[in-house]
Amino acid sequence: MLHSSRSLPALAAVGVLLPSVLLLGGCGPDFSPPGPERTETRSVDLDSSEEVRAELRMGAGELRVRGGAAKLMEARFVYNRLRLRPEVTYHNGAGGFRAHLLVEEPNGVHGGSSRYRWDLAFNDEKPLDLEVKCGAGESHLDLGDLSLRRVNVEMGVGELHMDLRGTPKNDYSVSIRGGVGEATVYLPRNGVGIEAEARGGIGGVETTGLEKRDGRYVNAALGHAKTTVHLDIRGGIGSIRLIAE
Repeated sequence: MLHSSRSLPALAAVGVLLPSVLLLGGCGPDFSPPGPERTETRSVDLDSSEEVRAELRMGAGELRVRGGAAKLMEARFVYNRLRLRPEVTYHNGAGGFRAHLLVEEPNGVHGGSSRYRWDLAFNDEKPLDLEVKCGAGESHLDLGDLSLRRVNVEMGVGELHMDLRGTPKNDYSVSIRGGVGEATVYLPRNGVGIEAEARGGIGGVETTGLEKRDGRYVNAALGHAKTTVHLDIRGGIGSIRLIAE
C-alpha cells in the first residue's frame, strides 16, 4: 500500500549529447517559471513477497538511496514544478513471490532552475533487485546494508557515488553503464570476495586495494570468502574509481 503526506560539481554535458540524454526521461523541455518548493513523503508497506524488483527512473536531479527503512520503502521528494511530481507504483504479482516497485519522473526534461531531489530508503531485510536510470545529475547510492541480489545502473551525464561496504549474506552482481561523468564505487575490504571487470571509454580506471589478474580487478579474499560481489562496469566519457578500503 502506498502512503503519502505532502507540504508545500557534475561534468558539463557535451553539447550534442545532453539533449538526447535528457529526452530519455520525458517528452520536452519545460520553460515555465519554477513554482514554490514542495516536499512530499511517500512509503510502501512490507508484504509477503519474497523479493522485490525496484526501478528508479529520474531524468535529471539528485538521487540518494540508502537502507534503514522500517517499511519496504520510505521516500522524500523535493521539487518545484508540479509536472515533475514523482509517480510511485507497486504491484505484487501472481502468487506474491516477486513484487515490482516503480518510482519515476513523469517528464524528465527540465527547464531553467528546477529543484529536484529524491531521498529513498529501503528495508534492509527484503531481497532486492535495484535498477537505476538517471539522465543527468548526481547519484549517491549507499547500498551496503541492503539484501541485494542485483544492481543495474545506467547514468547519462553526471556523477555516481556507490557505496557497497557491508557484510552481504549472499553473492550479488553489479552492472554500471556510464555516459558522461565520473563513477566512484566503494567496495567491502574484508571477508567479501571482489571480482570486477571495468573499462573506461575516454578516461581511465583507477583502483585502490585491488590487483589486476587476467584482465579483472580482484581482492585477496576472492576464492576464499563465503560471499562475492561481481562487478561489470563500462564508462563512456569520464573516469572510473574502484576503492576497496
